[in-house]
This record gives sequence, structure tokens and C-alpha cells, in this order.
Amino acid sequence: MENQKWMSVFRMRAENLQDQWTLYMDDSIQPQRPDPGFYEYIKGSYAQFRCSGCGRSWPSKRVLVVFHFSRDVASGHGSVKARRCKQECRRCSHPRKEMPTFSQENIDVMVEKLIEKIQIRCYGQNAGQSNRVLNFSGNVNGPHESGHCEACKLGICQQGT
Repeated sequence: MENQKWMSVFRMRAENLQDQWTLYMDDSIQPQRPDPGFYEYIKGSYAQFRCSGCGRSWPSKRVLVVFHFSRDVASGHGSVKARRCKQECRRCSHPRKEMPTFSQENIDVMVEKLIEKIQIRCYGQNAGQSNRVLNFSGNVNGPHESGHCEACKLGICQQGT
């Protein structure tokens, strides 16, 4: 369901680009090491998590999404690979890495910002930046727990430093 939200928003937003673009969810991409010919964009957002073990849920103010994107001029296609950083439940003794759930509005804002980066990097266009901001609804209490944050383990989370 969450993947469909991302792909639907991306298809709608990418319609105005001059090439055909596709978004793929890819948990194997490595932050700060895009494949040759790919650009990287990392964006943080508010998201919710739910433990598949104990059922506990928790909010997080800075859940990172890593985007790697590339345009193939010859074929008229572009591709975006996206990795949503996961978190682990702090209560479970053998926690699983849980996938974040983003609001529709925050997905829309992140994809809008991604499209701006694609326009700049792949087409040399600078249409100005959107003033839309991410929605941080909910109450987030307590410190950032680096030991349970995939982005910290990957070395890209500023909250863990």
C-alpha cells in the first residue's frame, strides 16, 4: 500500500518532465555511494513506525529517504531508486527493521522536492524551490535512539551525531 502511494505521487509529479520516469523502491542502494551516472538526494521527514513483533507504534521526526536518480538521454527514460530508512523497536529483544509510514502530504512534498532536484541535475532547469514544508503532526518525546536507527548505522543521520 505504502509503495503504491509513492509510485502514484511520483507518476503524477513526473508527468511534466520531458522523459518517461520510473520510481523503484530499492533497499539495496547505499547512501553516499550512488552507481555511476546517478545523482543522490536525501530528504528527512516525519513518519510513524509499528513493530511487527509487539505491536508498539512510535513517531519519528527525522526519517531519511535516500533517492538515487539517473536520466538516459538516448532512450528518453529516467529512473529513481528510493530507500526508506527503517527503525527497530526499542522494547523487543530481537527487533526487526520496521518500514516507516509517511502521510500522503509528506510523500507529496518529498516527491515535489525530488522532482526539483531532477530538473536541476538532469535538465539544467532551476524553476526555483518550492516553499512547501513537511508536516510534523504528532508528539515526539524522548531522545533519538541511534542504536535503533538504520540511517545512523549507515552514517547519514545527523541526529545521531
